[in-house]
Amino acid sequence: MTSHPSLFLSAATRETTVSVTALDEYGQARDGYISAEHPLTIYLDKREILTLMTMGSQPELLVLGWLRNQNLISDIGHIKAIQVDWETESVAVTTHQGIAGLDEKLSRKTVTTGCGQGTVFGNLLEKLDQLRLPAVTLRQSLLYATLQTLSAHNEIYRRAGAVHGCALCAGTQILSFVEDVGRHNAVDTIAGYMWLNGIDGADKLFYTTGRLTSEMVIKVAQMGIPILLSRSGVTQMGLEMARKVGVLLIARAKGQHFQVYHGAERLLLDAIPAPRPPKDLS
Repeated sequence: MTSHPSLFLSAATRETTVSVTALDEYGQARDGYISAEHPLTIYLDKREILTLMTMGSQPELLVLGWLRNQNLISDIGHIKAIQVDWETESVAVTTHQGIAGLDEKLSRKTVTTGCGQGTVFGNLLEKLDQLRLPAVTLRQSLLYATLQTLSAHNEIYRRAGAVHGCALCAGTQILSFVEDVGRHNAVDTIAGYMWLNGIDGADKLFYTTGRLTSEMVIKVAQMGIPILLSRSGVTQMGLEMARKVGVLLIARAKGQHFQVYHGAERLLLDAIPAPRPPKDLS
């Protein structure tokens, strides 16, 4: 599972859905599926850090990306092993020589809009002052083609609902598509995938079904990705953060509709739709 010979990762994938029976509006029993959800407590060198709620499909990559996005570990070579044990609902992260300044990083945290899991540790917000992403351009036609390709990837959502999806895109190629009960779990899992495989984000596009909050923009910026696309909306702090780091921010993207909130000069309008017909007021 790993391209780093010195890093051991368990392979503790769980089923993503659970079969249930529900009663519909006619009083009839219907068999179906709901999304799985499990607590997973992270221990870093035997120290309890926090508990995530996750579907459990790729827990090792989730934890790897979470550690990276929280800036708790900056070099993947420092990690010896990530071992998930679902019997104890825990994951043990072992490093080679410990983490310098861990106490200080953990003592500084900002609670964000992450649906109960939104916490940013350490001095991440200050470090963003030095971060500037490349001013990559995007063709409107490529945006539409990417949305079309993505429409075939939300398998768990179609089956059970109650999940968010995120994707790492290179052109119209989907390098990684992740669904989880939390949108930040999905983005962290992709961050782990990128870190493990040494993938550069400078020429990539990141897609999410969730809203574009400050934490979402921060994480994508840390991954070095200059284009962020969502079918949902934008928060005020999300927009401010995009302006600060230079993210091309596109939201409410569905079909041929979208709204560019920052970086409009970098979007090449080469596939403008036909004008909407006037409304019939009769």
